[in-house]
Amino acid sequence: MTPTSTKALEGIRVLDMTHVQSGPSATQLLAWLGADVVKLEAPTGDITRKQLRDLPDVDSLYFTMLNCNKRSITLNTKTERGKEILTELIRRSDVMVENFGPGAVDRMGFTWDRIQEINPRIVYASIKGFGEGPYTNFKAYEVVAQAMGGSMSTTGFEDGPPLATGAQIGDSGTGVHAVAGILAALYQRERTGRGQRVNVAMQHAVLNLCRVKLRDQQRLAHGPLAEYPNDDFGDEVPRSGNASGGGQPGWAVKCAPGGPNDYVYVIVQPVGWRPISELIGRPELADDPEWATPEARLPKLGKMFQLIEEWSSTLPKWEVLERLNARNIPCGPILSTKEIIEDRSLAANDMVVTVPHPERGDFVTVGSPLKLSDSPVEVTSSPLLGEHNEEVYVGELGLGDEEVRLLKSNGVI
Repeated sequence: MTPTSTKALEGIRVLDMTHVQSGPSATQLLAWLGADVVKLEAPTGDITRKQLRDLPDVDSLYFTMLNCNKRSITLNTKTERGKEILTELIRRSDVMVENFGPGAVDRMGFTWDRIQEINPRIVYASIKGFGEGPYTNFKAYEVVAQAMGGSMSTTGFEDGPPLATGAQIGDSGTGVHAVAGILAALYQRERTGRGQRVNVAMQHAVLNLCRVKLRDQQRLAHGPLAEYPNDDFGDEVPRSGNASGGGQPGWAVKCAPGGPNDYVYVIVQPVGWRPISELIGRPELADDPEWATPEARLPKLGKMFQLIEEWSSTLPKWEVLERLNARNIPCGPILSTKEIIEDRSLAANDMVVTVPHPERGDFVTVGSPLKLSDSPVEVTSSPLLGEHNEEVYVGELGLGDEEVRLLKSNGVI
């Protein structure tokens, strides 16, 4: 980045009152886009600083990997002086983000009406578990959102229980949705001069990511779903293992030597059947009326992938991948977390990055998936608790050194 270049959100101040994952994942993306994200924490800190620690008395990877490129200040918002300082922080911010329980910020004395009085231009984003209704006060967690958004009922195998996905679609998936709403509100502010509320619920975000299953729920009214390998269909979309459920059937086939991640996911397009049949040593199936067309293959998807697996299970997954790609067959190896963290191409694309931390040393984290040509991202360390108190309270709010000392001794910061 040249010294004169600016980042996409340069000049935007974000007051980050979020904790755990859904909110911090959103504000980290805003920080990577160039916003000045000031993470406001209670004097005890975000709870994830101490959760799932791998090293004693050092911020956990849970915290560091969700809070890069931010500044940290501490403030007890339950005190009168804390409320006064929070008022000033709101006045100076463009965006405020929180993911407390329903009504928590209102109970602090900062209703949307009050926040608008303090700063009519502020974009106030709230992440909650659920929308208004019978679920409003349910406790929201990642897998609860998956359960109630349509993901779990459609994940797993037909004869097994509902399963959670390893992708954090409830927390980080909601964070991405929140970022979209915040950016839209900032853009609209350019025309109206006014800020606005942005509300995103975890259940709603998961449902948005499961829309194809709602598509298939409606298609069921007209008969079984041929794209699924299931034998029986009731009145709801079934769990269907590794079937894509899309227009082109796919499955994860075993490879040698048979380890837990020795699989390649293969998609069989109409144009791919002939080269696949040749590759697996069954060229006669390309012209066999029982196999030659997608319509002929759909009723026996299980047998089709079994034939492919009889071939793939004799070869390592990287060789299977090479042979399929040479014939332009859509496919991808199942990459373990170990393989991903060691993947050179992901490192070259700044998606797996090593970041120095003042207390824990270097740690590995996920880089920004948003690549802007004029707004490059350099991932920097998460802040220590209250690391920027003096910088913000003295340097920016103009509080005196003596007052800051008093605020600290009185438990306000």
